[in-house]
Amino acid sequence: MALPSPTTPLYNHPLPALEAWLDEQGCYQDQSNPNVWRVTRSSWQAEIVMDIEDIRVRYIQDAYGGKEIQRAFPYSLSRQDVEDAIFTGP
Repeated sequence: MALPSPTTPLYNHPLPALEAWLDEQGCYQDQSNPNVWRVTRSSWQAEIVMDIEDIRVRYIQDAYGGKEIQRAFPYSLSRQDVEDAIFTGP
């Protein structure tokens, strides 16, 4: 599926495009809870939840003492802004 421009707000992405985007970022979908995605990088792990009002990310493990960090990003942000914020890590 072709993704909209990276500057397009997330609310203008169809759900399959958002799922394809997360898949491209190396995320995998929780089979028992399809709105939850997980991603692992060398220094951190995160759980991404596609909620009604926003996308929430919870960094489960990181290189900074294992602190859990949570953030939320509204769907009005561009895909590029959310990608930069989430996938650069905590």
